[in-house]
Amino acid sequence: MVLPPELTLFLTSIVAWTALYLIVSLSLNLEFGFTGIPNFGKALTVMGGAYVAGYLPGRIIVQLTGIGGGKDYIAYNAEIVREVNLFLSQNLGYSVMIFAATILLAAGVGAGLGFIAAYPAIRLREEYLAMSLLAMAEVGKVIGYNYKELVGGTLGVQVPDPLASIEQGLLRFTLMSLIIMGFAVAILLYLQRLVKSPLGRSLRAVRDSELAAETLGKDVVRIKMKVLVLSSVLGAVGGALHAFYTGGVIAISYDRVVWTFWPWVMVLMGGMANNIGTALGVLIFVVVRQLIIFYKDTLAPFIPFDVVWLDYLLLGGVLIAILMLRPEGVLPEKPTYPLSKKIIREIRERVRARISSETLEE
Repeated sequence: MVLPPELTLFLTSIVAWTALYLIVSLSLNLEFGFTGIPNFGKALTVMGGAYVAGYLPGRIIVQLTGIGGGKDYIAYNAEIVREVNLFLSQNLGYSVMIFAATILLAAGVGAGLGFIAAYPAIRLREEYLAMSLLAMAEVGKVIGYNYKELVGGTLGVQVPDPLASIEQGLLRFTLMSLIIMGFAVAILLYLQRLVKSPLGRSLRAVRDSELAAETLGKDVVRIKMKVLVLSSVLGAVGGALHAFYTGGVIAISYDRVVWTFWPWVMVLMGGMANNIGTALGVLIFVVVRQLIIFYKDTLAPFIPFDVVWLDYLLLGGVLIAILMLRPEGVLPEKPTYPLSKKIIREIRERVRARISSETLEE
């Protein structure tokens, strides 16, 4: 059965944006839900990954192939990227190489940004840490918006398309959406395994009581730094994938509402310290937002204001409703056990049997 093009585009957009926000929201859940780090600068690492995708791939291919004839990459960006995409469409190996290299470099830059952000700020109290990370994200956006050589300043840059060999249109966006979803599922499985390990219990201990964790010999500062670096890697990978999906990078699009506050709402909606709950929160939010975007003309007669503000009102309204009605989220955190439930039941039965036998002997 062939779906209508509009419905296919709608479903493809849901898959792509769910995957992108799932990556970012899972990294935020690792920071705040499991470790208690209030990262209000999530946009910093997302834009860092996007900056890598906007700055490096095109320039690398230009250097390797001589495309552009020495023209300024920013001034003639559209022309050069068009030639680069033509080259990639005829060289699948280069496409795979440049995509993989960009993701790896974005992860490295994300780790560096996470370390730089964590080193001076991690020893601050929660409210000052949140403000410091938020300020760092704003600085990153200002640099990208004003330093033209990075990602084109106010005009932005186009990003080489690793799927240039595929016919542009729904097929290209569908395949890219599936690739991004593959990354998101892999990250979800990895984090699920991580939080169920002894390290996951250490993270919860730090979140619940830093003093108690330190008393038990845990280096709280080091643990928080490692979490920030890991989550920054994930955020940067999400930013690079977003750049490849949209085909361009402009600094102003990586603002605190879209890449910090919305992920916070998704995590709070789904349930903190619950990765499956976070995935559910992301799906609900993305579906509602895509419905608003795709059917805004239908909604316009029933709304007494411009439809473009509806998703912003949705953000505030959902956040207030969650905090008032269900602050633990749709799927609250579940307790974790160092032993399986089967082993715990067996131990419990043995203890009860021993107590019963001792009682009878008395």
